Amino acid sequence: MRHLLHPRPHDFPGLLLLSLTAIVVEAVWRLAIGRKGYDLEGAAVSVGVSIGHLVFEGLGSVVLAAAFAGAARLTPLHWPLRDWRTWAAGFVAVEFAYYWSHRLSHEVRWMWASHAVHHTPEQITLLSAIRLGWTNLISAHWLVYLPVVLLGFDPRLVILLLALDLRYQFFLHTEANIRLGPLEWVLNTPAHHQVHHASNPGYLDRNYGGAVIVFDRLFGTFAEKRLDEPPRYGLVHPLVSSNPFVVALGEWGRLLSDMRRAPGVLAAARIALGRPR
Repeated sequence: MRHLLHPRPHDFPGLLLLSLTAIVVEAVWRLAIGRKGYDLEGAAVSVGVSIGHLVFEGLGSVVLAAAFAGAARLTPLHWPLRDWRTWAAGFVAVEFAYYWSHRLSHEVRWMWASHAVHHTPEQITLLSAIRLGWTNLISAHWLVYLPVVLLGFDPRLVILLLALDLRYQFFLHTEANIRLGPLEWVLNTPAHHQVHHASNPGYLDRNYGGAVIVFDRLFGTFAEKRLDEPPRYGLVHPLVSSNPFVVALGEWGRLLSDMRRAPGVLAAARIALGRPR
């Protein structure tokens, strides 16, 4: 059940080597060909935050495993795991759940406090993909996946499809000009994900999709990257720090500070459940 919402390339044999190779190739391209520079300090912060993420996600996996197993026991519905149609339907269901989990992580401040960590890099590279929050269990965006299990999909299917989805997304964190032609109407691409990480007003809170971009098109959250408006990466209110603890917990500090100043419990709850600011 580990790492339900973020890419972790080393969970699959051979993918770690591919990912490391891609990181090196991208760095060479940025420095020697793309002339974009490479933020070594930012890369070090991403690695430091990632180490903390591994620790906390490992501890949280026990709770998530119990929650998914409990949901599977509760439902009378069971899709046959050996039927290809189950996997096709499961793919759609998991992508749909991912879209809403990701979207809510931008629209609900309590959830954003964890997800904001992933948006702190001001340069998009493959290494920025591993800059992930430490408090995903607390922010509870994983609850969105429980209905998929309650619909009768085996937790193993849900976890595997989501894991593959997230490994695909690892390779979206780059400024390399990778185009897929007509497939870009369906598949998520680096250009689409650059928009997602941008803080420009016209790009903000767009392109939530995982492997596919279909639900963004259906629900009106899709934005195309424009040649006349280069993306500016990072938070709207930048978090200026190279300390992994500050990066991982800074947004929680802002949220809890605002909640403490609220005039009452209901006001504090409205802040936590309201939109980020």
